[in-house]
Amino acid sequence: MASSAALQCLVLVLPAVVIVLYVLTAFPHTPESLVLHPSLSSLPHDCRSWQIYPDDFFDGGAYAAFPLGRVRYWLLGPQDGSRVRLISIPPSLLTSVPGRPHPRPLRPFHHLARRRSSVGPQRFPRSGIRCVVLPPITSTLTPTTDLYGRGYSDAPQTTYDVSLYVTQLALLLQYIGWEKANLAGISMGGAVAAAFAVQFPHLVTGSIALMATTGIVDPGDLSRTSRFLSSPLMQIITSSSPFRLYLKHLANNDTSIDDPFSELIRIQSAHLPGYNPAIASSIRDGPIRNLAPVFAQLGRQTRKSGGSALIIWGTDDGVVPYRYAKRVQTLIPEAQLVTLQGAKHDLTVTHPEDVVNHLSAFFKEVG
Repeated sequence: MASSAALQCLVLVLPAVVIVLYVLTAFPHTPESLVLHPSLSSLPHDCRSWQIYPDDFFDGGAYAAFPLGRVRYWLLGPQDGSRVRLISIPPSLLTSVPGRPHPRPLRPFHHLARRRSSVGPQRFPRSGIRCVVLPPITSTLTPTTDLYGRGYSDAPQTTYDVSLYVTQLALLLQYIGWEKANLAGISMGGAVAAAFAVQFPHLVTGSIALMATTGIVDPGDLSRTSRFLSSPLMQIITSSSPFRLYLKHLANNDTSIDDPFSELIRIQSAHLPGYNPAIASSIRDGPIRNLAPVFAQLGRQTRKSGGSALIIWGTDDGVVPYRYAKRVQTLIPEAQLVTLQGAKHDLTVTHPEDVVNHLSAFFKEVG
């Protein structure tokens, strides 16, 4: 009796099992195509984003097509100058979130927008330095940097971790034909520069400058608001049609540009579907914390190769507090620490002359 019931069960189940196995083996899943969301370049030219941050904001701009999307970069300076790669990700990633205005107006924006020659990267050509900028050095001036998911670079639907940025920079270096370069990174760009130097030491001349870098930030120094609004649950809400319609309503009806930084964030949040997920993933998965081993390896690498490192930090930095400067220097003992009294996290805007002078002297000294 039992054997008969087992036989009946086998007869009923076996065909289904055979069909499932056949479907799985005969019709494998087609690899998913990479989803690429558009950049600011896709917006009509009557959109205010073109007034706030046009794609020719700096001279020497161009696009490069990579497997994960098109990238906007700038190449500045004399052909025979010292080659430096500037990497910057804005502090807004740590202090504000998509769809939420920046907590304070950035008054220097108006002055710098009127006088582009006063912007950090434009000073380097006069210092004999040839630099590739991705994105511009003044991260608060160009609040939506042109790494993936920002500004005029595409937004691939992927995880925005340090590996993504390091790969992007490696591809760019090969694209422009540079065999080696010095590195300079600001904010999260400093952590990317450190990771790049460790991952691809053969592509680095041996000199690296880190300015108010992230990478070892304690979670407690990140605001609860940023952590909450970058969570997967909130991303589902902010990606919903009603919320996006609300953002478009705000972006289309707000005629004031007293705070262009906040407006540019709002425009991208409303009109670029890949922007919010990119920013949120950068906060959750990006090069903000847990990179102490990378800095330690960079320290060992610098000491072994005879390379040089420079750390620049402001004493009044409220995003990545000054105490982290000492921690980074402990991990990179060979590094020289330059302290800018009274400077905050946007030191490239408030202290451009000091920053450029220190960087120029450093890279000239190391050749």
